[in-house]
Amino acid sequence: MKKLLGLLTALLIFTVAGAQTELSMWYHGAGNAAERDTLLMIIEDFNNSQSDWVINLEEFPQESYNESIVAAALSGNLPDIIDVDGPVMPNWAWSGYMQPLNLSEGALDDFLPGAVGVWNGEVYSVGLWDAAIAMFARRSVLEANGIRIPTLEQPWTLEEFDAALETLQASGEFEFAFDPGMAWTGEWYPYAFSPFLQSFGGDMIDRSTFLTAEGALNGEEALAFGNWWQSLFERDLAPGTSQDGADRETGFIDGKYALQWNGNWAALAALDAYGDDLLFLPAPDFGNGPIIGAASWQFGVAASSENPEGANAFIEFAIQDEYLAAFSQATGLIPATQSAAAITPNYAAGGPLEVFFELSNEQSLIRPPTPGYVVMALVFEKALADIANGADVQDTLDAAVDEINADIENNNGYGF
Repeated sequence: MKKLLGLLTALLIFTVAGAQTELSMWYHGAGNAAERDTLLMIIEDFNNSQSDWVINLEEFPQESYNESIVAAALSGNLPDIIDVDGPVMPNWAWSGYMQPLNLSEGALDDFLPGAVGVWNGEVYSVGLWDAAIAMFARRSVLEANGIRIPTLEQPWTLEEFDAALETLQASGEFEFAFDPGMAWTGEWYPYAFSPFLQSFGGDMIDRSTFLTAEGALNGEEALAFGNWWQSLFERDLAPGTSQDGADRETGFIDGKYALQWNGNWAALAALDAYGDDLLFLPAPDFGNGPIIGAASWQFGVAASSENPEGANAFIEFAIQDEYLAAFSQATGLIPATQSAAAITPNYAAGGPLEVFFELSNEQSLIRPPTPGYVVMALVFEKALADIANGADVQDTLDAAVDEINADIENNNGYGF
């Protein structure tokens, strides 16, 4: 009898487990232990919280992830749940890789704008965190050189920032006054530097139509930005495109750079080095308001998924405050909601990184939400590197406009 009961129990367990439908999920963070461990915890909790679905995770290196998604889409083998970089999402939605999310009403009400991916009026993705950039500085350095400490309400003007760079360089204490991060290539350029252009009054594209870069990327305001950008390197105020990667990582901490344009992911190491002397300052206002980039990696559902109900159920499960806080604690990234930030030591009121939440909430602007962004970003990166290396500013910007506009035309306006 006991043997029979044992067999029946085993059969019941097998039947219940077998009733769970497997959901495939791809993730870009292979090799990032902190992100991976947190995600695995969320998956385990989700799998144990219900009996309908079970997540099967496959991890990819970030460098090859996007190519893997494109290849899978072309072969019809996309997973149910897709990990997508925020600015890339419109291209994948337009290409038919993704479908709009179907979450409970109000599920995203408290989210930072940059953590919600919207295309064509519908939400396609949501992130468990956002990232923000600030000007890393030392209070003692600014005070010793008579430089005003800016605030979110009163950021540096162009004239103040430029004068501060000249003063810091002239002090002879630093190899360079300002480290914008030229050693970091790829997405860093549009994420970190297009906000400077936008604050000057230009942009990577005319956002009123998304059909042309003419006037936005090569107009009077963009030219003023380009000339100032080039002058940073002509005046030896910043390291150029040949910057060593190790210097980018540790140069500010080592005292080579007076100011550094960097993200909240690097904040904890700088805090360890400088403690209370460290300042995270808002972006300068170059004439049209202080601006920083927004949107990081987010989760969405593949258009080809046969189980969108389960995929949406996992995403809604994962965006609970306790998991947003857990990701922040593990990575230093910004919790996607104010309520999650409140239970995170670093981002709660009075926490050492609290300012980054406010910067993200007050100064952030998403990169152009258009399918053409993936090409635009590459063109912009090359143009800024060329200008930094001494290329004619107007000619370079005009050429960038021509290339972006040709891509838009070749793709029939990307649906605009």
